[in-house]
Amino acid sequence: MKIRTIEAYPLSFSLREPYSIAYERVETAVNVFLRVGTDGGIVGYGCAAPDRAVTGETADTVLQDVCDTIDSALRGRDPLRIALLLEELRPNLKGHPSSEACVDMALHDILGKVCGLPLWKLLGGYRPCIKTSITVGILPVDRTIERVLSYMRSGFTAVKLKGGLNVEEDIERVLRVRKKAGDELELRFDANQGYSKEQAMQFIHKTECARIELLEQPTPRDELPLLGAVTHEAAIPIMADESIMSLRDAFRLARGELVDMVNIKIMKAGGIYEALMINAVARSAGLEVMVGCMDECELAIAAGLHFALARSNVLYADLDGFMGLQGDPTKGSLILRDGVLYAGDRPGLGYEP
Repeated sequence: MKIRTIEAYPLSFSLREPYSIAYERVETAVNVFLRVGTDGGIVGYGCAAPDRAVTGETADTVLQDVCDTIDSALRGRDPLRIALLLEELRPNLKGHPSSEACVDMALHDILGKVCGLPLWKLLGGYRPCIKTSITVGILPVDRTIERVLSYMRSGFTAVKLKGGLNVEEDIERVLRVRKKAGDELELRFDANQGYSKEQAMQFIHKTECARIELLEQPTPRDELPLLGAVTHEAAIPIMADESIMSLRDAFRLARGELVDMVNIKIMKAGGIYEALMINAVARSAGLEVMVGCMDECELAIAAGLHFALARSNVLYADLDGFMGLQGDPTKGSLILRDGVLYAGDRPGLGYEP
């Protein structure tokens, strides 16, 4: 079997509810879709969710990568030789992880379809489903509480609050959410690099009674000693997100014992192939793993989900990026029921147009 056709096109999505985090406000999202056709009639689908602030990419750079590099590298090749194709592509797509990710997804989708198995089973099949948290952006306290209670009524039992702009307001927000939501809610907090060490420790101490499950990326991404200092003093787990973009980053964090947890995102890692290696480093270092996401369509979220379902040490999922996108053409690639995600038993990533 050989790859015969490669097509890419962007789609812009409006968000049902724009949201704010510590360093930006998000109102729209652009995903780039990749269709890889073979001479055997099997088609693999992938998706890139570039984000200039996180991956350093735009939809235009992804489309340029497809035109300049990906097309010629894949056309006429055996799509089942995933490791070979991705290793050959990597030097030419350095610094463009979502471009790598869309290729990786499409090749893994083809593999699953050839085998007649959903990817999560092919990769290990540890569990059929996983609970996901749902994110609440930075809002006034009363609106935050309303949003959290609404999500709980919809069946979600884990919520991640965003913050990092004002530590005092963040503390109030957490304490009041816990009081209104009760003890059953799993409460997580993401500062998105917004704190100094002193602010992070202030937040941790003053929200101790709220029993936060984890604190995500409290300090700037490149200031790893600062992140490590918070981790060593904190009484709750500290997780790296923006500070982990690659396998080498995972090794640095693990070697220095700078965090307790890592957030692996397919778009940052460059796909499932690389995410599996990052996860192996985390497991060897005893780091807990969350699989996270960007603003991604269901197809892209499904890739992260299949990875999460395949590995036993992936304990948390934050795969809610598809929920606010309007007009997602890949709807139906996964199943969401009462805050729990299921990949199902359709071959590959589970998407067919």
